[in-house]
Amino acid sequence: MKAGRAGVPFPAGQPPGHEWLPDEPAFDPDVHLALGDLPATRSLEEFGYTAEEVGPTATSVAVSEPFRVLSAEGAEVLLASSRRLRAFARRAGNRIEQTVRGGCYRSRFLRDLCLSPEVTGVMSAIYGIDVAPHTMPVHLGHLNYEPTDIAEAVDKWHHDTLALDYVMLVSDPSTLPGGRFEYFVGTKEEAAELAARGERPPAGRVVAPDFPGPGWAIALHGNMVVHRGAPLTAPAERISMVNGYVAMDRSRDDQSRSRDLIGIDDDAVLYAEWARHAAWRATGRLEDLLDELDFGVGPEEASARLEAAVEDVTRAVADMRAGSREAEHYEQHEQETGR
Repeated sequence: MKAGRAGVPFPAGQPPGHEWLPDEPAFDPDVHLALGDLPATRSLEEFGYTAEEVGPTATSVAVSEPFRVLSAEGAEVLLASSRRLRAFARRAGNRIEQTVRGGCYRSRFLRDLCLSPEVTGVMSAIYGIDVAPHTMPVHLGHLNYEPTDIAEAVDKWHHDTLALDYVMLVSDPSTLPGGRFEYFVGTKEEAAELAARGERPPAGRVVAPDFPGPGWAIALHGNMVVHRGAPLTAPAERISMVNGYVAMDRSRDDQSRSRDLIGIDDDAVLYAEWARHAAWRATGRLEDLLDELDFGVGPEEASARLEAAVEDVTRAVADMRAGSREAEHYEQHEQETGR
């Protein structure tokens, strides 16, 4: 697969109704980043996935140990900007009570952090593949806030609508009563079977990574690893940030569920970003087709290759026309505690 351009360039303008936060410090990687050693990782095979299930995915990496992204000053600025962005929080379907998406159209600091080539280089090294900041900016700098009811989980057990991301604690995790980020060492199929029986992932197979402080993150194969933000045990400010990436190798499966975003993201933003993402995916596959197809190919192979090259576009068209649906998660059979 040819490298091509580094994803889809971030839009030059802002969507209607979006304005920049005033008087915000400019992002400076020399001041605001504190990137350290690469963290250890666990593989999808360790979670119970087969070679056949892992093969079409972007990477075999499932999750990393926590690693530092922000300096103390960077963590302070991100916390301050996240607090200001809370004014734009809204419910994300049936999963999260308070979230801000599209914050990179409002905060220049958040935008430049999420697009940082320094952080992107670290993410590529962790995943062992070439990645770029996600081609759909709604997946950049996604902020989750604590629910008003502490009995509710910050975010239900789920797998993400995108493949690759990191989860960062913005508020200081050492001050939080509960609210831990947790992941299930198992497959999506196992999580679905548990949910069908009204059960949670068993405690012995749930990991709650120890984030040493704000500005620390873990890399995640988000749509393969089932995870959640656990409930708080007392009222507290709890803010986390998720930043998405795409694999530059577009021959692998997209692993996205963009249809789940209908009704969550602004229509004026979502459909343009979604269409550009599908076009970017297809462009890479079609370019490969130009390079690889030679004389002697028959009708079945030629048509199959063309069909595969544009399958992301075909699926996007069908999903856009099908309309909204409930976001997937693994707690539909849980009691109203949301745990």
